[in-house]
Amino acid sequence: MMQKKHFGTSQVPLSPAVRAGDFVFVSGQVPVGADGKIVEGDVGAQTKQVLENISSVLAIADCSLSDVVKTTVWLKHAEEFAGFNAAYAPYFPKEPPARSTAESRLMIDILVEIEAIAYKPL
Repeated sequence: MMQKKHFGTSQVPLSPAVRAGDFVFVSGQVPVGADGKIVEGDVGAQTKQVLENISSVLAIADCSLSDVVKTTVWLKHAEEFAGFNAAYAPYFPKEPPARSTAESRLMIDILVEIEAIAYKPL
């Protein structure tokens, strides 16, 4: 029987990460710094913060960015795709994960949100 394990806490009703078997599902992360405030700056600065947040959530589930097999990205403005890619690429220098990217109205006033799925056998 597959077990589920939840990691982290949030101010909203979600788990930052959930392990289901060999997969870890990371909830959509936003560009909020350690101080709880939205990181100022362009889509590149916000993308970097989001990926740092994903890395931190993965770490509490004993995973890393190298375990990520799929990401889903929502950008506020499609025309910021190139800036997003420039900031995203260094986090996945070899064999990047599969990815879907869409333009979307986001729940708070941010430029990017990313969720991830990692694969790390138990």
